[in-house]
Order: sequence, then structure tokens, then C-alpha cells
Amino acid sequence: MLDMLYNLPLNLSLLVFLLGCAALDLLFGDPREWPHPVRLIGAALDRLEGWARGFWLGPRVGGALSVLALAVGCAGIAALLSGLPLVGELLALYLGYAGLALGCLLRETQAVLDLLENGRLAAARAHLAGLVSRDTADMDQDEVCRALGETLAENFNDGYVAPFFWLALLGPAGLWAYKAVSTVDSMWGYRTERFEELGKAGARADDALAWIPARLAAFYIWIAGWLMLRPASWSHIARDARTMDSPNAGWPMSAAAHVCGVSMGGPTRYFGEIKDKPPLGPQGLPWSTGKIRAMRRVLLLAALLYTLCATAAGSFLAWWSL
Repeated sequence: MLDMLYNLPLNLSLLVFLLGCAALDLLFGDPREWPHPVRLIGAALDRLEGWARGFWLGPRVGGALSVLALAVGCAGIAALLSGLPLVGELLALYLGYAGLALGCLLRETQAVLDLLENGRLAAARAHLAGLVSRDTADMDQDEVCRALGETLAENFNDGYVAPFFWLALLGPAGLWAYKAVSTVDSMWGYRTERFEELGKAGARADDALAWIPARLAAFYIWIAGWLMLRPASWSHIARDARTMDSPNAGWPMSAAAHVCGVSMGGPTRYFGEIKDKPPLGPQGLPWSTGKIRAMRRVLLLAALLYTLCATAAGSFLAWWSL
């Protein structure tokens, strides 16, 4: 029964709950002065790292057990808090809202845009460094815009579409199981000597959990493009998306590139080394702050369409299972 998975009282409408979580995220984002559950997951990972590395069956198994323990633990805590008498509904609403990051993503990209448009390139690079894992110190304005556009498109899925998918399907428990896995991938999922073995399980689990949402993200970006008179070819989007090493990241990025008429991919510096990423979208087109703003508008419409459809689908499944 889906109402048991949600662990929400029946007098809290699922439809209102899901739309409320999305609205709170868009309105308030992640207030810096508030504690956030993801930071607690990160602290737990820091404490688990030494144990996982020294696990007697090796760091790959230790990493896998860490992922499992965090996902189950986060799901259990979310379900427990959501089911508390009197305050359970409010805690469920907070847990749903806190697991979404579209509002924060839009605010952070806006901050970089404002710095660029005020001629403060060095400050824009510094702010961007907090959003991406690539090296930003020597970027020119075009490279800053490309990095900003790529992280905006990729995190549309990671920060909003995927967590909302699991929220609509399985409630706060499902969302926070996904967020635990996603956080492991963000912290340990690097192909470096330090994390290659330790983060393998987290990266694979994140790939599996985000597989459907990534394609939904691309689909809704594509639909938003047509509605905003920015038509793109779905076959071109799918063709480019499949060239990426990641099975998921290329889908929202390729869709955003084709819809917004920008070039993604190419040489990118990570940890002092150049990685030549596959090209996405029409090539040879310059970036600008105006194109980033256009992408933000497309993603907002895509998010609205997706939220309404996912909310309707989740509400129907919950009703049908009663």
C-alpha cells in the first residue's frame, strides 16, 4: 500500500503535499542558516570512509555496505519522522521540500549571471567553483557560461526531477533513500585513485535510480522547447545523450543544448587534467548570459510540466492502491 510507504495521515492530500513541496523549494531554496539533512549524510560518509577503506573484504565491498546502510537508514528515519503524531505532517512536508534543489540551483546560477553581467569575472569564477567539480580559475567568460549551462542542465535531473520522482512514488522515505545514494555518488563517485574502488557501488546505484528520471527530464525539456517555439529533434537529443560516459547525465544536457541552441562538451579541466567530453547540441555556437537566461526559462517550464504530471501520476497510484 502506497499510503504505508508514504507513512502520511490520510487527511493530508498527496496532491497538495507534492505541490506544496515543489512550491516551497522554488520559493525558499536551501536557506544557508538552516541545518540540512544532506549535510548530515555527508558527515556520516566522512566518518564511514575510514571503516569502508579498511573493510576486510576490500573498499569496494565496504563502499557498497556504506551505501546500503545509509540508504536504509535515511529511509527509515524519514518514515519514522513522517509518522510521528501531531508533527508528522509538518516533518514530512519539510523532508519533501528539503530533498528538492531546483530553487537553490536557480538562485546560484542567477548569482553567477549577475557577477558576469557586472563585469566581475573573477568573482563569477569563484562562485562557480562552489557549484562544479571542474577547475574554474583560468576560465574566460565563454567557458564560465558553458560550465554554468552544463551544471544547470545536469542538475535539473539530479537536484529536482529524480528526487521528485521518488517522492511522488514512495514518499519522503523513497526520496531520502535516493538522496543518500546521490550524496555518496557526489562525494565518492570520482574515477580517481582515492575513490575508484570506494565509490563504485554508489555510482552504480545512482545510475540505476536516476535512469528513468534522466529520460523524463530530457522529455520535458524537449516538450517545453516546443511550447516556447524552440523546437528540437528528439532523435538528435537521444543520439548525443548516448555518447556520454554517464548513462544519465547526457540526457538533460543534450536536451537543453539542442532546445537552447548551445554547444556543450569538449575539453574540460578536472583536478588539473583535461578531459575531452563528447559534444552535445549544435556545435560552434557561442555562449552568452542571454542563452543561460533562456535555458533557465525552458527548465522552469519543464519543471512545471513535470511536477504537474508526476503529482497526478503519484496521486492516481496512491488512490488506486487503496
